[in-house]
Amino acid sequence: MNSTPEITGPRSILHVDMDAFYASVEVLDDPSLKGKPVIVGGTPEGRGVVSAASYEARAFGVHSAMSAARAIKLCPDGVFLRGRMDRYVEISRQIGAIFRDFTPLVEPLSIDEAFLDVTGCRRLFGSGEKIGHLIQDRIADELHLVASVGVASNKFLAKLGSDLEKPAGFVVIADDRAREILAALPIGRLWGVGKVSQQEMGRFGIRTVKDFLAVPEKLAVQQFGDHARHLRQLAVGYDTRPVIPSHEAKSIGNEITFGEDISEALHLQEVLDHLADKVARRVRNQGFVAKTITLKARYSDFSTFTRSESLPVPTDGSVEIRDVARQLLNHKLGRRGRALRLIGVTASNLGPAQETQGELFADPHKIKNRQLDQLMDKVHDRYGDMISRGVKSPHGRRK
Repeated sequence: MNSTPEITGPRSILHVDMDAFYASVEVLDDPSLKGKPVIVGGTPEGRGVVSAASYEARAFGVHSAMSAARAIKLCPDGVFLRGRMDRYVEISRQIGAIFRDFTPLVEPLSIDEAFLDVTGCRRLFGSGEKIGHLIQDRIADELHLVASVGVASNKFLAKLGSDLEKPAGFVVIADDRAREILAALPIGRLWGVGKVSQQEMGRFGIRTVKDFLAVPEKLAVQQFGDHARHLRQLAVGYDTRPVIPSHEAKSIGNEITFGEDISEALHLQEVLDHLADKVARRVRNQGFVAKTITLKARYSDFSTFTRSESLPVPTDGSVEIRDVARQLLNHKLGRRGRALRLIGVTASNLGPAQETQGELFADPHKIKNRQLDQLMDKVHDRYGDMISRGVKSPHGRRK
């Protein structure tokens, strides 16, 4: 243990991102899958949505949020597995415990990635780079999983670093090299530049970060709006946002970023139903009921919107949570056919399930739905995510 490194100077921020996390956990639990194109989510019959794909499957063009039917066409020899969220959460907690052996300043972004501020820990463990290697090695040695790590003085550069050399990447972006590294990257690498923005910038000959910086700021703002000022800061590697550690969860949510933007309404609803079902199951498993349901949606230009609705009576029911999420997507978001790059569902205003007041004249449909939820939870606990809560699409096909 090294006690000599100084703790003065720039911050040391890590971004740790698990590589093909869901698929990697499946291979961990079943070594016979190693080297095979593993696709988590959906079924061999072409129903459902892909949650994750191994790198072997990605080589065929399979990616998250793709329909299973499309994935089968691209990768007919793929091994399709239903997800096991409880198992992924279990492993995620073990990863989080490793993080917290080095710093209390851990900001999870999702179940498989997090920012860590290790600035104050350098006297104990060495430089940010050394801590990054220690964490990457412990994940490999103790959990037999692969992580990519980015090390920098801010969040933007750290996250960029973890993504540059996947899988098993380790990239340090020092401040004095940040502008050089950024300049050569496609403009889409900047947070906030989606496919639509890339096309718009391409009309002005802007394809790289260097091209963007060559445009005078005043002209960039005129052409691309006030957001251009923030993009110029990122383009030179400037980001002052702190790492905000999470404490006791005040909400339960799931979201997914699409490999390709999705505009088709039925596809979006299918993904939303799947997320709502997972959220409801987690709410029940943790012994809560939720009063507020929130929809999160992000467009291709990275503009992000949330829409929420509070229920008169808190619930943990899959159908009730799903129906509110659908209402928010179809009637409150105001999407008007625009494509989305991210969608998410969150349940909040949580309270203990046992404190929910019973209804004097209970709705028989609610009783039936609760019984179905309990049955589905038992199936999930025993067999994993074999099937989702049965709902019908507008065309009558059960999902």
